[in-house]
Amino acid sequence: MFYLDLFAGLDRHGVNYALIGGLAVALHGVERNTMDIDICVVMSPDNLQNLIAAAKDMGIKPMLPVPLETLGQIDTLREWHTQRNLLAFALQTPGPAGVTLDVLLFPPIDPQDICERALVLDVTGTPVKLASIEDLIALKASAGRPIDLSDIEHLKRLQQQEP
Repeated sequence: MFYLDLFAGLDRHGVNYALIGGLAVALHGVERNTMDIDICVVMSPDNLQNLIAAAKDMGIKPMLPVPLETLGQIDTLREWHTQRNLLAFALQTPGPAGVTLDVLLFPPIDPQDICERALVLDVTGTPVKLASIEDLIALKASAGRPIDLSDIEHLKRLQQQEP
């Protein structure tokens, strides 16, 4: 299964990340379909190099017509984020039905904090770093799309059920 291969590859390369987006919402227990994988990563040169190495290892390439190494150019990413409103750097797995991996750029919450608060799930021996419910709610509130608002309502219900 690609998802586990991805998370194992991120772990193997020491990528400091947290799973966010629809898949994270689903792993917290909300019935939710999604077609892509969204992650938040610590935007440090070393961590981005680890992410690039993991992507190369798995044959994952940018959807934009740019070299994969562009993902390590923080100043370029910041410029694209502010001037072109690029919210995520999209990568795609090989094959005609490749899965999209969106790397969230410069979220409204410090990625280091998101990663430190992430829960680590053991899925058949593969660690999956899952953003906390609180961080997912904050990220989804900043996006504000109808699906995000729906996710927030479901996540808040989960919070109320916690002991």
